Amino acid sequence: MNKLSIIVPCYNEEEVVSLFYKETLKEVTAIPDLDYEFIFIDDGSKDHTLDILRLLCCQNENCHYLSLSRNFGKEAAMYAGLKQAVGNYCVIMDADLQHPPKLLSPMYQALSQEGYDCCGGKRMGREGDGTLRGILSRSFYRVIQKLTHMNMSDGDGDFRMMNRTMVDAILQMKEYNRYTKGIFSFVGFETKWLEFQNVQRAAGKTKWNFGSLFSYAFDGILSFSTAPLKLPGILGMILFLISCFMGISALVQQVFFHHSVGSLYLVSGIVIFLSSLQMLMVFILGEYLSKDYLENKKRPIYIVREQN
Repeated sequence: MNKLSIIVPCYNEEEVVSLFYKETLKEVTAIPDLDYEFIFIDDGSKDHTLDILRLLCCQNENCHYLSLSRNFGKEAAMYAGLKQAVGNYCVIMDADLQHPPKLLSPMYQALSQEGYDCCGGKRMGREGDGTLRGILSRSFYRVIQKLTHMNMSDGDGDFRMMNRTMVDAILQMKEYNRYTKGIFSFVGFETKWLEFQNVQRAAGKTKWNFGSLFSYAFDGILSFSTAPLKLPGILGMILFLISCFMGISALVQQVFFHHSVGSLYLVSGIVIFLSSLQMLMVFILGEYLSKDYLENKKRPIYIVREQN
């Protein structure tokens, strides 16, 4: 009999995790000849999420939980769940019910009967998000696809079911700075996409603000693209040509037309502009260096405080 591991990262989800469990249990038990296990990862919640998970696991022996020692982030929580999973199929789901449990059955069919290695849910529309957030998200995915040359489209999220071969491939990638959407694309495998409409959270508040989303997007670019490292050379060449043109133009006006070009202001503006670009390039190089620094420390991706 096949077994499905349902991996659920949780951070302050006391208002919705019980409802998620009830709805998902109803769907997974309706799939014939399929055993299951829930793996909840409490990612350092500050509310009563862990207490609820303890209760659920007492009620159902197929439920397990890991409580991390602090908030390591969703990327680390997903890795922890995959590492603990024993099923020959694994699915990652959010606890807020934005990932519809009704897709579990067609996902399982795609893997067990149609020969796919992975079946993901493709979110259509962003009715549950703000307009500005939707615009920024679509723009980011267009940029990262061009920079990384990998297939990462807007709407392709973490909600996907994978067979054991793909899960093992993902677990081989042990980098500390994780960007799971990029890792999914990097390992490849045959993937089928099922579309679903985006909805608002069933309860509670989102843990993502514009700051955290920007940081997540920036980490994704740094993790899978070296294109920003080429910016200093490109900008240097452009600025060199501009400076040559400006210098020749100023010299011609001074010598042949005796026009004053406000050289002091011109030079000051150029110096300030070049200094700002220099600081930007140093910042980009520093970010890559910091990522490499953390990787070389070989720190654990997560630390478990408690588990059942």
